[in-house]
Amino acid sequence: MTAEAGAPPASRRAFLAGTGAAAAGVAAAGLLGGPLTGTARAAGPVCPPGNFAPIPGSALGPPVNADGYFAGQIKGDLYWVTDSFYTAMFLTTRHGVVLVDAPPTIGHNLLRAIGAVTQANGRPSQVTHLVYSHSHADHIGASILFGPDVVRIGHSECRTLLLRDNDPNRPPPDVTFDDHFTLTVGGETLLLDFHGPNHTPDNIFIRAPAQQTLMVVDVIFPGWVPFKQLAVSQDIPDWIQAQDVAMSLPWDTLVAGHLGRLGTRDDAELQIAYVADLQASAQATMASLYPAPFFEQFGNNAWAIFKAYLDAASAQTAAPVTAKYLGNLAAADVFTVDNAFALLEFALRVDGGVLGPFGIHP
Repeated sequence: MTAEAGAPPASRRAFLAGTGAAAAGVAAAGLLGGPLTGTARAAGPVCPPGNFAPIPGSALGPPVNADGYFAGQIKGDLYWVTDSFYTAMFLTTRHGVVLVDAPPTIGHNLLRAIGAVTQANGRPSQVTHLVYSHSHADHIGASILFGPDVVRIGHSECRTLLLRDNDPNRPPPDVTFDDHFTLTVGGETLLLDFHGPNHTPDNIFIRAPAQQTLMVVDVIFPGWVPFKQLAVSQDIPDWIQAQDVAMSLPWDTLVAGHLGRLGTRDDAELQIAYVADLQASAQATMASLYPAPFFEQFGNNAWAIFKAYLDAASAQTAAPVTAKYLGNLAAADVFTVDNAFALLEFALRVDGGVLGPFGIHP
């Protein structure tokens, strides 16, 4: 495949260039710059429109080029690529390229990034292996670009889910595993591990040991609060535990699957503290907020009662946490109420058995 195969329409490029995230003129020399761990150069305006707080400059990654992407070296033959919203990782080897995830928003820019990198380092540009972090379309929906001959690898549950979804853009993995898998191609190695369900039932941890790099997707969000309802994760208690699993592994650099920069262990510790503060605030809310006023207001409308109570509980839980992290974690004012709801409803109430005023009737 060539770097320019299947170029997206000009309107797509124009859109990216106009978002404020695009910054034209990143030359090939800059594209292949040194390790970017911990870097956070502004990729556009730091004050978004509307009523949300400004984004801290430390949360933003490097500016994208005229095609709408940035690619950089992590260490050695390991690289990453981002469009400022999603990230993927690829390993260049003497036998071809191992790509981890294929986000559709990056799309054909994956081919451009891989082509530019391999042209510069003299490695083959053909993608021979594609690792799926998990089954979700927003992370692997451009898999189809790499044709039928690429070896796709994922957790066994990933194959089950993709067979169910029957999406032509996400062919099921050819090679599957249950717990651990060592992938060695052209003298380079990735370690694939499943530590139980978290964001999804099939989300895995991908580690490049020689490069001290971990890729785990939709668990840690470097510099930002987690996406809505703790990344709309299917198992909130295990999603919380997955943060600790990540910290138990040896790594210096994190590829998180989202947003525009790499992560560090300090980023992970900051998110863990944010979630712990949400848990503590949720516990306090469950102990202090009683639903009697909502019963009085809505009478026999059970769903309205529960909605009003949970909305009030989420707002009360979120308030001190938002105040604490505003300016330290990007978008603390955007998703903390939603994240508080996920903690209250799942980590505490439904899965944790902390029922507050909805406990066993006397």
